[in-house]
Amino acid sequence: MMRAMREITKPVFWVVAITFIGWMAYGQVSDIIGGGRDVVLKVDGTVVRSQPFQQQYQATLEQYRRQQGGGRLTREDERQLQDRVADQFIQKILLDRAYRRFGITVSDDEIIQAARSAPPPQIMQQVLQDPTFQTNGQFDITKWQRYISSAGSEFASQVEQLYREYLPQRKLEEYLTADVYVSDAKLWRTWRDQHESVTVALLAVRPEDVPDSLVPVSDAELERYYGAHQADFKRPAAAWLSYVELPRIPNAADSAAAFAHARALRAEIAAGKAKFDDVAKKESADSGTGPRGGDLGWVKRTGAGFVAPFAAALHRLAPGALSEPVLTEFGLHLIRIDAAKGDSVHVRHILVPIVPQGAHLDAVDARTDTLDRLAADQTDGSRLDSAAKRLHLPLARAPKLVEGERLRLGGSVPDVSVWAFEARRGETSPVIDAGQASYVFRLDSLEAAGVPPLAGIRGRVLAAARYEKKKAVARERAEQAATALHDASDLLSTAQARGFLVEKLGPFTRVTAPVQFARNPVLLGAAFGLRPAERSGVIADETGWFLLQGLARAGADSAAWLKQRAQQREALTRPVEQARLQQFVTALRADATIVDRRSEMFRSAAASES
Repeated sequence: MMRAMREITKPVFWVVAITFIGWMAYGQVSDIIGGGRDVVLKVDGTVVRSQPFQQQYQATLEQYRRQQGGGRLTREDERQLQDRVADQFIQKILLDRAYRRFGITVSDDEIIQAARSAPPPQIMQQVLQDPTFQTNGQFDITKWQRYISSAGSEFASQVEQLYREYLPQRKLEEYLTADVYVSDAKLWRTWRDQHESVTVALLAVRPEDVPDSLVPVSDAELERYYGAHQADFKRPAAAWLSYVELPRIPNAADSAAAFAHARALRAEIAAGKAKFDDVAKKESADSGTGPRGGDLGWVKRTGAGFVAPFAAALHRLAPGALSEPVLTEFGLHLIRIDAAKGDSVHVRHILVPIVPQGAHLDAVDARTDTLDRLAADQTDGSRLDSAAKRLHLPLARAPKLVEGERLRLGGSVPDVSVWAFEARRGETSPVIDAGQASYVFRLDSLEAAGVPPLAGIRGRVLAAARYEKKKAVARERAEQAATALHDASDLLSTAQARGFLVEKLGPFTRVTAPVQFARNPVLLGAAFGLRPAERSGVIADETGWFLLQGLARAGADSAAWLKQRAQQREALTRPVEQARLQQFVTALRADATIVDRRSEMFRSAAASES
């Protein structure tokens, strides 16, 4: 048991260490006075300096790479992660002030009691899923307690810091949500919404059913509508790009060389000339697991979550056996199962990539270097045309790129959606590597965000203006239908006989209602408010006008509700508490004076490196 625990110390410790780094970094932000050139963030006078910020950012990057299997991060990924780290620092500063204001502290006894009760929430999910902490498939708190007592003082210190971060936040939640209580009446309404069902007849009159010929739109009407609805036609910035693509696709010789290398590594390990862990650290192209000796941790024997060839090999492999090279879209894998427990196995793998190599790689690199030298990072965009001719590559047009979206050329191309909106018209990008090709882009034109002139979006404005007129016609038709069917006892058959669009819907509950009801709470309420055979008046919403008749109803089971009431109350209360805390933090942030110098500092740093 203790041996198994020691084997998983590293992956658990990594999760703990990420949080601990953040805590250590914040411990430095408010005790340095003089100088402001290295200040990244300032929150009401409390500063976050470059060194701790970069420390936390690099730790977050590494964690993200591990989670993604070691792939290269795009500039979009890096920006999102940097935003996340900034938000964490800001929230930490604001919450620490709130703790002091409300007198919230945490004693050593409280931490000890918390450790005896459950793992810290920051690593709870990982621990609960690990078979090392289970007995008969269920989490065993005694195994967690033995684990933290035997894992060493450094790990215990890290776990202690997790509790010191979580417990004050939990106390603040309890303070802010002392008035949160879900009454029996609300619990019953929720249960009823999930279990009470109705069947109805629905007559619908929708604007889209009105022919265009009945609603002509004059030029004057079009201009008036455009002037009154400017905000509806606002668009984000967009870029148009040209590019040269230089493929980096392995050929048959590259595949043969990769297979030969994988078989040679397997033979070396099988003969005992090298340890699997050492080979993985030296040879594996999976940067997430390679440094850990290829360790993928405990996974299901079925291979759920892995690509099909890997999962099939995993299913066939016996503990201790070493697989033949397994081909997947990522390359060739050598797989070994270290241990098995129930339906879980502890797996390692070595990834041998299939990439251009030897003479082929030299040729590809030479062409890439030529493309880089002739066309990359140029202010004269015509250099891209010249490079394309020299390398006998086509100059292609990229699809319209909208700010905030990623460019896709078969697969996603990284970095372009950031570069395009920082570049000037006519400039070319650096060489950008994406999967099996390298690219250089040129910014041909840039469309600023805002409302385009009427001439440029006339079709969109015409469709919107016509729809408004269709709504008026639809409303009139619905009122005429209500009058014509006023005395009909059976809405379904009478309306069908007179040519109206009517349908029978149900049985359905409030939470499984058809889309017509899910988009219209008034219509949904009317459906459950009708007794069988009872009719509604005309009900209107943005999607149309409706007439309803109740056909059948089945009530909710109150005895079944009483049996699960306690669990239901807990499930409903916890999200409310978390939302209240988030509202509190949002309000703190809105009142705070926050200076964010990341763009200025890191752009300058990047320019200096260049």
